[in-house]
Amino acid sequence: MNYTIREATKHDMPAALELIKELAVFEKEPDAVEVTVEDLQRDGFGTQPAFHCFVAEVNSKIEGIALIYNRYSTWKGKAIHLEDLIVSQAMRGSGIGTALLDEVIKYAHNLGVKRVNWEVLDWNEPAITFYENKGANVMREWDVVHLNEAGIKRYIDNIDN
Repeated sequence: MNYTIREATKHDMPAALELIKELAVFEKEPDAVEVTVEDLQRDGFGTQPAFHCFVAEVNSKIEGIALIYNRYSTWKGKAIHLEDLIVSQAMRGSGIGTALLDEVIKYAHNLGVKRVNWEVLDWNEPAITFYENKGANVMREWDVVHLNEAGIKRYIDNIDN
């Protein structure tokens, strides 16, 4: 299979959003995606982009994305967070996921980061196996902690009282 891995452009964001929505359905959260094409275009491009994105293109169609952003570890220093590595369902098993992950790791290495981290759902055994086969350490004893928009508001309201 011939595919191209390249840096995303603003024009790729509609296709990226479709893949994000496909992932949400796969992860049993079909109504969770709030981000818009406009958000992605505004936030990912310009003078201070909030994220960096690679795309996998097959026959002029975006079939995969890897969206990353900078982090900082108090223990290690500079780090990259892989927010999502998404391959369309039709293209899973084609090598695109590996190619995207390869690009992320090369990018991180060139930046001199000390760590690349990401999350994987505990029931997604194919993804866990994929990552472990690449040498990643799946840290099952750690829990992800989120404070959503409503939670942030409640938190702020409680600070002010």
